[in-house]
Amino acid sequence: MAGTDTTPVAGGDLAGLEAGLDALDAVQVKRTPLRQVLLQKVLPPVVAVVLVLVVWKLLVLARVTDDYKLPDPSAVGGSLRRLWLDGTLLDIIWTSVSRGLLGFVAALAIGTPLGLLVARVPVVRAAIGPILSGLQSLPSVAWVPAAVIWLGITDAAMYAVILLGAVPSIANGLVSGVDQVPPLYLRAGRTMGATGVRGARFVLFPAALPGYIAGLKQGWAFSWRSLMAAELIASSPELGLGLGQYLENARTDSDMPGVLLGILLILFVGIAIDLIVFSPLERRVLRMRGLAAR
Repeated sequence: MAGTDTTPVAGGDLAGLEAGLDALDAVQVKRTPLRQVLLQKVLPPVVAVVLVLVVWKLLVLARVTDDYKLPDPSAVGGSLRRLWLDGTLLDIIWTSVSRGLLGFVAALAIGTPLGLLVARVPVVRAAIGPILSGLQSLPSVAWVPAAVIWLGITDAAMYAVILLGAVPSIANGLVSGVDQVPPLYLRAGRTMGATGVRGARFVLFPAALPGYIAGLKQGWAFSWRSLMAAELIASSPELGLGLGQYLENARTDSDMPGVLLGILLILFVGIAIDLIVFSPLERRVLRMRGLAAR
C-alpha cells in the first residue's frame, strides 16, 4: 500500500508561505521620478511633433506642390497668432468644447442605463442589441441632414447628432464589459444580499469598468466627430463660431493656412480631452485591479 505523507508543515515554513502570499497580493506603488516621466511621456510626442514640422518644411522647400495647397508652417502659425491677438481663439475652441462635453454628458446619462438594460434583459438585447450595433457603425454625418430638417439649424440639432453618435458606443461598451464579468462574482454578490439595483451598483458595474471605460473613450470620439460634422454642414451665425464652422469658413475663403489650423485645433482638442480625462481614469481602474503600478 502506498504511503501518504501527513507530516504537518513547520511553523517557520507556514510563516514563510504566508509572507510569500502577502507579497504576491501587494501591489508595489512607486512614485515615478520626474526625469523618467519627461523621458518616457513628454519627450516622445515632442520629438514626433518636431519631426512632422521638419518634414512639412522640407516638402515646402522642395515645392512638391503649389503654395496655396501646402502653405509654409509659419503661415499656419501666423493664422494662429492672428486669432490669439483678435481674442477669438479661446472663444472658438470653447464654443465647440462646451457643446461637445454637454452632449457627451447627456449621452452618458442615456447610454449607461440603456447598456445595463440590454446586458441584463435577454428580451431587450434580442430586440435592440442589433440596432445599437448598427447605429454604432453608421457614420454620424448621415444624421446631420435629418437633424436639420427635424430641429432646424439650432443647438438642438447639434446635440441630437452627438447623442445618435455617442449613445450606441457607450451602451455597447458597457454591454461588452458586463459580458466579461465572471458569473462567480454575481453568485457571490447574491449570496451577500447584493441583488437587483444593489447588485448592479456594487458588483456588476465595478466589475465591468474596463469595458465601460473603453466605451466611454469611443463614445467621446464619436461625440467629437459628430459635432465637427454637424458644425461643418449646418453652419449658422446663430450657433456661434465653433471649430467646425471656422474650418468651413476658411475653406470658403480658400484660406489653406486657416484650414490646416482648424484641422490641427480639432486634433489638439481631441488629444487633450483623452489625456486629461480618459487616460487618468483608465490608469486608476487598472491600478485598482493591480494591473498598473503607476
